[in-house]
Amino acid sequence: MAAIDHLVLATPSLADTTASVAAAIGVEPSAGGRHVGVGTANTLLSFGDGSYLEIIGPDPTQDVDAVKPFGIDELSDARLVTFAARVDGIDEVIAAARSRGHDPGDARAMSRATPDGGLLAWSLTAPPAWAGGVVPFLIDWGTTTHPSTTAAGGASLSGFSVSHPEPATIIAALAAIGLDIPVTRAEAPALSAVIAGPAGSMLLTS
Repeated sequence: MAAIDHLVLATPSLADTTASVAAAIGVEPSAGGRHVGVGTANTLLSFGDGSYLEIIGPDPTQDVDAVKPFGIDELSDARLVTFAARVDGIDEVIAAARSRGHDPGDARAMSRATPDGGLLAWSLTAPPAWAGGVVPFLIDWGTTTHPSTTAAGGASLSGFSVSHPEPATIIAALAAIGLDIPVTRAEAPALSAVIAGPAGSMLLTS
């Protein structure tokens, strides 16, 4: 029912974090686009397997009063805040998950402009607040070209782990959406990922 779609690395400075990732792994993330009205923009790095890294931060070209997603306004450093699970037929997946005891929330439509003047559109749920980022939000790209096919290539996701004080609860939520990811016990919810490229690897943490 689901697969890892992308990891979300939120940052107070999109330019600085993009440069840090490029220096560490030897691949420069490509411009993704602007989230008009939201006040953010992103850069993207494809892992070559249908998944990717999204680096998201404030967009200095937008003057908006809206609270930015992923707690970006409160960040002092980049951190891995959550991840997305790709599904087809998001409303049906939500209904099925609810019948299994996990409520992913309702889907809403979103879009962003691409650097070439195009528009990407998708539907997603909000990250479950109770899970501390370790249960993914759902995303359905519909007929839109998947960002991993146009993002900068040459990187890979060589490690990804999920931790939580109540791993059984997280495992059940993941199973409800059809996602099988090992979950370990920890004092606080945590995500950890290792991305690799021709120049080396980089650890991303929450």
